[in-house]
Amino acid sequence: MQPQGETRSRASAPRHPLARSVDDERAVRTSTQARELTRRRLAGIRPSDESQVDDLLLVVSELVTNAERHGGGLIDFHLDMTRDAATVSVSDASEDAPLYRRHEPLVPGGFGWPIVLHLCREVSVAVRPGGKTIHAVVPLEQ
Repeated sequence: MQPQGETRSRASAPRHPLARSVDDERAVRTSTQARELTRRRLAGIRPSDESQVDDLLLVVSELVTNAERHGGGLIDFHLDMTRDAATVSVSDASEDAPLYRRHEPLVPGGFGWPIVLHLCREVSVAVRPGGKTIHAVVPLEQ
């Protein structure tokens, strides 16, 4: 017999905004979903510089979009948040490292990777058989 009064199921219990939900991350298949997950995780951090939120959302969008367009599809997405930084990890099916190409006038594209490199404190590419993972650390000052 259950005690009377208010009960909460596990599903409705509030989660800490920095908590990492693997189920949420597994559901990410598009840049839109990745940005929405990022916004939810940012809700509890509130960086002092709002432009850092924009920077993080742009990095997330560029990395996931590049995985979709140039990497043979998004394989995995992870977002680790601390009070001073967010680490975005995006895995795709290509073993080719991103190219930093010189922009040619009248040729579309080629802006995403330079933007990621400019906005991040640290970027690494881990190539493995069957694909790669890009880790990008975006600062979030409090």
